[in-house]
Amino acid sequence: MLAVEGIHTYYGLSHILFDVSLKVKKGQVVCLLGRNGAGKTTTFRSIMGLNPPAQGRIRFNDADVTGTPPFKLVRQGMGWVPDDRRIFADLTVGENLEIAERAGAAGDQWDKRKVYDLFPALKEMDRRKGGLLSGGEQKMLAVGRALMTNPQFLLLDEPTEGLAPVLVKTLGERIQTLKEVGLTVLLAEQNFKFTLALSDYGYIIDNGRICYQGPVDEPVSY
Repeated sequence: MLAVEGIHTYYGLSHILFDVSLKVKKGQVVCLLGRNGAGKTTTFRSIMGLNPPAQGRIRFNDADVTGTPPFKLVRQGMGWVPDDRRIFADLTVGENLEIAERAGAAGDQWDKRKVYDLFPALKEMDRRKGGLLSGGEQKMLAVGRALMTNPQFLLLDEPTEGLAPVLVKTLGERIQTLKEVGLTVLLAEQNFKFTLALSDYGYIIDNGRICYQGPVDEPVSY
């Protein structure tokens, strides 16, 4: 479904990503693991067209989408949950979801009712402004808002960052539910235990380079 092919990405004159390649097959959860500053978020921003690579290609559903603007990628079925959530603080929970609503392909559709079924706590906060939510509640809302676009493919950037252990467990259960209903996910994380429990295949990135890849149940040799 997604193929990142040898991308090099810069911030100004700073070379951040070096020949990064990865693939995500339909129905998989694939993880991109690495410490802070390793290049995970830049990889996601490159995929989403926010920081297009200077070299290399990004393909989605067999189409070259390198540098395609984010709104067009959303129309093609790609969703993104950024690490800083970016919910609308002055809108209510319900309004945050409604503003993102987009019809997807034929078949079962994500709507506000289904998002509330996935995250029951949000239903109780339907009229609460986004800026009054806790960090964990905002993270759930950010995931729900992305689902309202009815994506085929979802990028989750550092979903557990700053969350209490009980919320990390809840979020893991919800991602597992998304996997079971057939959503394809690329997950960037530092939390190895959380991530490997959900993933089919993994990549490790360090200093802007992929330094290891393989199935998550394959033993690693050092």
